Amino acid sequence: MIARTHDLAAISALVIVSLSMPIQEITLSTAIVAIVANLIGGVAPDIDQPTAPFWRNLPVGGYFGRIIAKMLGGHRFLTHSLLGAAILSYLVYLLLGFLRPIMGSVNIDIVWWAFVIGLMSHLVLDTFNKEGVPWLLPIPIKFGFPPLKAFRISTDSWVESWLVFPAIILIDILVVFANYQHILFLIHNKIM
Repeated sequence: MIARTHDLAAISALVIVSLSMPIQEITLSTAIVAIVANLIGGVAPDIDQPTAPFWRNLPVGGYFGRIIAKMLGGHRFLTHSLLGAAILSYLVYLLLGFLRPIMGSVNIDIVWWAFVIGLMSHLVLDTFNKEGVPWLLPIPIKFGFPPLKAFRISTDSWVESWLVFPAIILIDILVVFANYQHILFLIHNKIM
């Protein structure tokens, strides 16, 4: 899947999880930082690809991207597994703990969970890709759905652009429509 599909899926997953969990009061700064963390989590597994947007947007990103990709075993290897997700999540947890003193009223726990939700949405979405995902690494088996590769989605194909992306938008519209009053309540009463 391409970055915009992963971004949309990450935000969609965050909205669905947020609506299904009891929400505590949060600051506006926490909400904003959590959304940014969610979007970063949504594309974080692709740091193993030197041509990923993350590397393209850095001045010497191509150079570092090639080094990191080799260290991580190439695209759709370590960072696309449960082991890789645990490692990335832990590293982000440590980073957020380090940044806690300068984050003010930002609830680091909510930000971390938003990152993890985005990260896991990436892995779930890539499971529908032709290449599959090595969920159980170090066991070198890539899992995909549906089981037959011929029925899976190719990255940046017309199926992704014209079926998957609009389907995620449609799901978002249905979720927001079905929970409109609850969403308004959360915005008015839970974000300070």
